[in-house]
Amino acid sequence: MKAMILAAGRGERMRPLTDHTPKPLLPAAGKPLIEHTIQQLVANGFNDIVINHAHLGLQIEERLGNGDQFGAKISYSPEGEQALETAGGIINALHLLGDAVFLVVNGDIATDFPFAELKKSTVDLAHLVLVNNPEHNAKGDFGLDKTGAVVSDGDQQLTFSGIGLYRPELFSNIPQGPGKLGPLLRLAIANGRVSGQKTDCFWMDIGTPERLQELDFYYTQHQR
Repeated sequence: MKAMILAAGRGERMRPLTDHTPKPLLPAAGKPLIEHTIQQLVANGFNDIVINHAHLGLQIEERLGNGDQFGAKISYSPEGEQALETAGGIINALHLLGDAVFLVVNGDIATDFPFAELKKSTVDLAHLVLVNNPEHNAKGDFGLDKTGAVVSDGDQQLTFSGIGLYRPELFSNIPQGPGKLGPLLRLAIANGRVSGQKTDCFWMDIGTPERLQELDFYYTQHQR
């Protein structure tokens, strides 16, 4: 199964750190965020990785190369200086991802989630990994019913972790260009075609300099 890391975000909330460094290359415990993710993917058997990029994206290619240093094969999907957003970025990279189910991971999260277990998942159009709501997303995004189906409104709202499995068919008939993933997921959810699971693993959305400092401390304490 191929994996894609979404790494094209501008990182506005991270400025001025991202004025000269793309967000995925910001360091935590002495290592760029994206390298933590790549190493975890490889350790879980995901060696064929696609990375999209936009703002200062060539720095990402120069740092990571073809992936040999990680035991991976890395392909790139450049978007220019203006990112295509989540769905647009995936659609732009479909020719690299193939016809089978693929994994997508947001480039600005940190987690110890065991990605390998997703290879056992049955996927209709999408399968999402959900987490307990952090303070900055207290209302959550989706619910999860007793059958494992993701619902728009549930007894308990959870936060989408930025980890998901997708079939290329989810993006069928969607034109190239900027577009968000959320509306596509909500339409598929309304049609009963999205499953999910909740994890209690370590997870952080690294959206601000303060959270980057928190992650650096966490990795230092856990000898990442």
